[in-house]
Amino acid sequence: MLLALGAIVLWGTLAPLGVSLQHVPPFLLTGLGLLVGSVIGLPLSGWKLSAWKVPPATLGLGVYGLFGFHFLLFIALRHAPPVQANLVNYLWPLGIVLMAPLLLPGMRLRPLHVAAALLGFAGAALAILGGSDLQGGFAWGYIPAFCSAFVWASYSLLSRRVAPFASSAIGLFGVVSGLLSLLCHALLEQPASLSAGDWLRVLALGLGPLGGAFYLWDAALKRGDPRQIGVLSFLTPLLSTLALLWVRGEAPSLSIGAAALMIVGAAVVGARAKTD
Repeated sequence: MLLALGAIVLWGTLAPLGVSLQHVPPFLLTGLGLLVGSVIGLPLSGWKLSAWKVPPATLGLGVYGLFGFHFLLFIALRHAPPVQANLVNYLWPLGIVLMAPLLLPGMRLRPLHVAAALLGFAGAALAILGGSDLQGGFAWGYIPAFCSAFVWASYSLLSRRVAPFASSAIGLFGVVSGLLSLLCHALLEQPASLSAGDWLRVLALGLGPLGGAFYLWDAALKRGDPRQIGVLSFLTPLLSTLALLWVRGEAPSLSIGAAALMIVGAAVVGARAKTD
C-alpha cells in the first residue's frame, strides 16, 4: 500500500507540471517524459539490460498500458470537454476494483469493496468538478476516455497474469511507448522548441509521474491486493487538484474538503474489507 501511495503522490504532481508545460504538444511531452522515465530502470536492473528481457506478450502488455492509456486520453481531451473527459478517465480505479475477480483467479468482490469504490469515485468526481454542474450533451470523445480507463485498469491487473518480470523492465515499456509517442508527435502535431526551463520540468515529469510512478505502481501490484489499491487510487485526482490549488495560491473549497473526507473514508472502508 505504501508503494501504491508513492505512485499516487507522484501522479498527483502531473497536473501542475502539465499546466507549466501546456505550451508543449502533448505527444511530444509524453514521449520525452517516458524516455526520461525509462532511464530509472537502468540502476534498478544493476545496469544490466538483460534484466529488461521479457517475452513479446509482456512487452505488448506494457506498451498497451503506457502508450495506449495516454494515446486514448489525449484523443479524448481533444474531442470532449476536458473536465468531463477527465472524470470519465478516472473510472480506472473503479475498474481495478470491479474487474479484479474477472481477471485474477482466487479473488472475490465483497460488498465493502464495491461500496468503497463507489464512494471513492463520488469523491473523485467532486474533487474534479469542484461543485460545478456538468454541461453539454454527449461528445464522442467520452468513448476514448472510457477506453483509456479500461486500458489502465486491465493493464494493472493483467500485469499479474503474464510471466513474472522485474519491475526494472518497465524501462523497456517506457522506451517503446516513448518512441511511439514521438512518432505520433511527428505525424499529428506541429514541431515545438523547448527552453532550458522546459527541459528541467520535462526531467521532473519523467522522473516523477511519467517514470518513477510506474515502477512503484508495478511493485505495489506485485505485492498488494489490487482491490484495496484500486480504492486508494481515488486519492490521485484529489492530490492533483490540491497541487493545482497550491501552485495557484488558492485555498481549497468546501467541496474539496468534502471530497477528501469521502476518498479517505473509501480508503478506510476498502482497507477493512476482507481479502481472499
